Amino acid sequence: MHRHSSKPHAPACDRNRDPILAVLSEHFAGRHRVLEIGSGSGQHAAYFAAAMPWLEWQASDVADNLPGIRAWLDDARLPNTPAPLALDVQQSPWPAVTADAVFTANTLHIMGWDGVQAFFRGVGQLLADAPGGTLVAYGPFNYGGNYTSDSNRDFDAWLKARDPRSGIRDFEAVDALAADAGLTRLADVAMPANNRCLAWRRSGQG
Repeated sequence: MHRHSSKPHAPACDRNRDPILAVLSEHFAGRHRVLEIGSGSGQHAAYFAAAMPWLEWQASDVADNLPGIRAWLDDARLPNTPAPLALDVQQSPWPAVTADAVFTANTLHIMGWDGVQAFFRGVGQLLADAPGGTLVAYGPFNYGGNYTSDSNRDFDAWLKARDPRSGIRDFEAVDALAADAGLTRLADVAMPANNRCLAWRRSGQG
């Protein structure tokens, strides 16, 4: 088997994949096709697709990140990982894709707030006709306008120094965007390293 020797590697993906998998295994149990938005290095796509073979796992990211994602998927040689899609959440319309679940990890604090708004609009539209359509988002969040740890406070300062448009998002604001997109919160699960997994389902669908 051909192996890529220079695949991108994010150590955080190795650390957080199993806690995230526990949440996904519950909320994606009845789903069929997942769109992962912001697949990054591609590590999560390869790992989760292997662990949940009943799902077709559609990775996506901005075009510059697709070669690295392809490298991980090519090495994994899984039957349930189609070629990754180029997707920028602020493009309109999004590429034609069918999915009844969406996953994203560590993206909402990287994009600007306008990107977060575009993300939820797009997810709401994507899941509008998907019975039981489910969204799971992983990352750090503030609650009541407050940081949940000193490390998150420091991380937020680092993010804003790098890009003033980025930053840890307020849970309440994100949950309101989800509600506006027709999504009802199912779960808010504490994760290691002061992160959370938030799950929503398309309102009125079981």
